Amino acid sequence: MLRADLHIHTYSSPDCLMTAQEIIAACRKVGINCLAVTDHNSIGGALEVERLAPFPVIVGEEIRTTEGEIIGLFLEKPVSRGLSPEESIARIRDQGGLVLVPHPFDRLRRSTIRGQTLHRILPLVDIIEAFNARIMLPTYSARARTLAARSGKAASAGSDAHTAGEIGHGYVEMPEFTDRDGFLASLAQGKVLGRPTSPLVHFSTTWNKWKKKKGLG
Repeated sequence: MLRADLHIHTYSSPDCLMTAQEIIAACRKVGINCLAVTDHNSIGGALEVERLAPFPVIVGEEIRTTEGEIIGLFLEKPVSRGLSPEESIARIRDQGGLVLVPHPFDRLRRSTIRGQTLHRILPLVDIIEAFNARIMLPTYSARARTLAARSGKAASAGSDAHTAGEIGHGYVEMPEFTDRDGFLASLAQGKVLGRPTSPLVHFSTTWNKWKKKKGLG
């Protein structure tokens, strides 16, 4: 069985300093043996982790649309930020990717897809993130799990790690797979597991972003 953390970031995100080597070492330490690397508006870090990792790595991107963030998985090229949700989804589909809605009910993030938009695009979505370790209120995760179940969508989980110590705080225990369709079938059989990350990690994210802006990171 795989232990798949399906939402992490690398140095390619403006608020993260983790290198591919640091991520792989952290995964080995905590027993994570599958990743979806989902940097903000970039796939560069994902491609590097995929090249170096001794386990399956899904190339993804957390795309900022005009109405909130959407994740594309199994991407071959990046999707431009600033498009409508529907256009972003179309560009994910054009390259054979899967569409995931991250942290759908987290009202503490400005980047979350909101209610009316979520309802509108739900028929176009493959996966709902049922657990995100950076979500502070358990009720938000409970609503995401309910949405996945009621809509018949696959449920994913991820740490949303921006630091090495967060990796593995959210993951899916699932059968192995060989391709995109196999991943979706395995995810449907998976078990969502994890524990919330301390809210203090958000200070490190802000600090990382500041260091990069100042050229210190």
